[in-house]
Formats: sequence, C-alpha cells, structure tokens
Amino acid sequence: MLVLVAPGQGAQTPGFLNPWLELPGVADRVAAWSDTVGLDLVHYGTKADAEEIRDTKVAQPLLVAAGLLSADALGITGAGSAHAPGAVAGHSVGEITAAVLAGVLSEQDALTFVAARGRAMAEAAAVTQTGMSAVLGGDPDAVLAHLAGLGLTPANINGAGQIVAAGTVEQLAALSADKPEKTRVMPLKVAGAFHTSHMAPAVATLEALAPTLGASDPVLPYVSNADGQTVDTGTEVVRRLVVQVSNPVRWDLCMQTFEQRGVTAVIEVAPGGTLVGLAKRALSGVRTLALKTPDDLDAARALAAEAAGPAHVRVQEAEEEPPQR
Repeated sequence: MLVLVAPGQGAQTPGFLNPWLELPGVADRVAAWSDTVGLDLVHYGTKADAEEIRDTKVAQPLLVAAGLLSADALGITGAGSAHAPGAVAGHSVGEITAAVLAGVLSEQDALTFVAARGRAMAEAAAVTQTGMSAVLGGDPDAVLAHLAGLGLTPANINGAGQIVAAGTVEQLAALSADKPEKTRVMPLKVAGAFHTSHMAPAVATLEALAPTLGASDPVLPYVSNADGQTVDTGTEVVRRLVVQVSNPVRWDLCMQTFEQRGVTAVIEVAPGGTLVGLAKRALSGVRTLALKTPDDLDAARALAAEAAGPAHVRVQEAEEEPPQR
C-alpha cells in the first residue's frame, strides 16, 4: 500500500520552486494562487532568501502550493486513478495539502485557509518571543519529562527518535544548556511555538473562517495528526485543521496507522525529504521517495504503480448510512 504525505513548515529552502515552474502552465497557476493568498509566491519560491521564507505567513502558503503542484504533476490522486494511494497525510500545515489530495477541500479553499492560518499564527507568535527545537535521540519518556521540567511543550512527537520542543526563547536556551541524556538539540527554522497554547489566538481566527469552506467527505483515507486516526467526514477534517494549530502533532501515531494499514511505500510531495527520513527510520522495509524536483516524477510514478492497491474511493449512494463522526 502507498501512502502520500506532505511536509510541514521548515521543509522550505531558497529557490526550491524554480524547477517546478518550468512545467507547462505552472507559472500561470502559481500567479493565480498568489492573488488568492495576497503574496507573490513565484518570488518567494525562486528569489527570496532563507530569512524571507522563514516568515510564517509566507512559508505556509508556499509549502501548500508546492505540495499541490507536485502532487498534481504526479497524477495519482484524481478520480479514477489506477494507482491511488491507500492513505494521505500531512505534517502540520501539510495537513491542508493532504485535505486537498483526499478531496476534502478545493485548492481555492485550501489556499484561502492556509493564508489565514499563516497570518494568524504569525500574529500570535509576535506576542511573545518563542520558537522550536528538535530533540534527537534519548529515551522518549525521559525527554518528555525533561521538557516538562523546563516548561516546554512537546509540540511534535515525530517518532524515529525525534521530539520537537516549543516554548519561549528563554526556555529553549535552557534546553540547549541542559540537554536530556544522550540527545542532540537542533533549533528549527520556524518563527514561533506552533502547536502550543501560544497559538490560541489563531484558533479563534480559523474557527470564524471554517464555516465558509466547502468541505466534502474524503475520497481517500485521511490520517489525522491529532491521534493518527483516519477521519471519515469533511466537517471533522476541517474541525481538526482548526484546533490542530494549538495542539501537538502526533506523527508517530500517523506512522503507526500507516504500518497497521499495511504500508509498503511512502511518497512525499515537494519539498520532500523530512517525512521520508522519518519513515526510513521508523517503518522497516518500507520503500520511500521524496519529490524534490520534476526529475523525481518518473521514479515516483513507478513506485506508485508497484505499491498502490485498489483506490480507496468512497461511492456516495443515497441509501448509504452517514459515517460516524
């Protein structure tokens, strides 16, 4: 079984959109999306430096746009695809990309939502100086206890020996000075303590926006960051997208679900690399591929053809019982 995943904030690098813009029609498409989000995505994806694209309100729409472009070029999530993935998921903001791939949100609604999300989270992050650091290695229980002692939140529990701590710059400095046993601490290129109580103001903004989105029920199994469970209704996906902003990402549980469903391959849409790295360490024997440039598309299609089982497409019939919420 194939799982298609979308990366979160921090995956962006200067100029990463350049090769994708060479594909036919992509530049015009990105220009139209730029109007939707109120940002020049072409500029930010090609000419902007690392500090510019670190800005939350820039990074988030840019990542969703790149994920959608690369997934569309891959061509395995549309109706009737012979090689549809057995599940889709995204890490943090990548969940919005996954919601489009699963058929829950339109591209337009997803970009509207992520633009509002990026702005609201940037505003929330500006209230207090906060950030995030990855804690690599060590005993997970000991790491969690150490973070609690410093007042830090385990904002991302990623599995494969990686927990991301979030909090104030003072708390993160204390973590760097006093690391848990047998760990490395690596500051992340993000501008706030995402997935913590520091983001509560952003939740209120997104709650107000949510009713304007046209959410459909997933046509591909959608695995949620909240608890690693598949979600059956579009309204529940959107609700989770809203509240996830201030709650921890449980990517470890997502990978457990992939394994339980019989995953044999993971493809990560652009800018791929982070999530397949975690999969290589946590999912033994699973083949992985990261979409970094269009040069990776042929290999990805070949892997999808080998790994994908029957498309998990829900047929909506009038007499069908409503899904459990």
